[in-house]
Amino acid sequence: MPRLEHFYDQNHLHYLTDSTYRRVRIFDSDRFRRKFIQTLNGLRTELGFKVFGYVLMPEHCHLLIWPGTAANPSQIMQKLSERTANFIIRNLRQNLAFPWCQRMLKRFELPPTVHHHAHYRVWNRRGYDMNIWSEKKRNEKIDYMHNNPVKRGLVAHPRDWPWSSWRFYHLEDSSILAMDRLP
Repeated sequence: MPRLEHFYDQNHLHYLTDSTYRRVRIFDSDRFRRKFIQTLNGLRTELGFKVFGYVLMPEHCHLLIWPGTAANPSQIMQKLSERTANFIIRNLRQNLAFPWCQRMLKRFELPPTVHHHAHYRVWNRRGYDMNIWSEKKRNEKIDYMHNNPVKRGLVAHPRDWPWSSWRFYHLEDSSILAMDRLP
C-alpha cells in the first residue's frame, strides 16, 4: 500500500490518529486517560501547537491540530506516544499485584520474534496523518471525533463522553482540556 504524502508546511490543520498495540483498551483506566490529556496539554505548551479537536477512545485517539514551528505532526505524536507509553508501562509494572495491570502488561509485551530494545509496546508503530485543507473537511473530522463514542456504543450522546472536545464546543466546558479557537 503506498504511503500518503505528508505536507508539513505551516498554516494548515492535521487530523491525526493513533491506536494502541493490539488494540488494548488501556484508556478504560481513568488514570491513564488523565495522563494522556495532561501530556497532550503539556506538549501543546512545550511545542507551540494548537489543538482544535480530539477524542480519546479506549484503544485509540484522534486529534485535530495546527502545528507550530517547534515540531511537525510526526514529532508531536512521537513525543505524545513516548511519554504516555513510559508512564503506562511504569505504572503497570509498579502495580503487578492487581490482575488488571498484569493482563495489560502481558498484552503490551512484544513477541520474541520482534528484535527491539524494548520489551513492551503501547502504541502502534505508525499512526495516521491527514492534511485538512477545507472547512468542510475540518467540520467532518470534528463531527466524526465527537460521534465516535456513540458509534461504538460507549454512550448514547456525545455529551456523555467527557474525553472529547464536544463538551468544549457545545457546553463551553474546558474542565478536562480547553481547545484553541478555530481561525
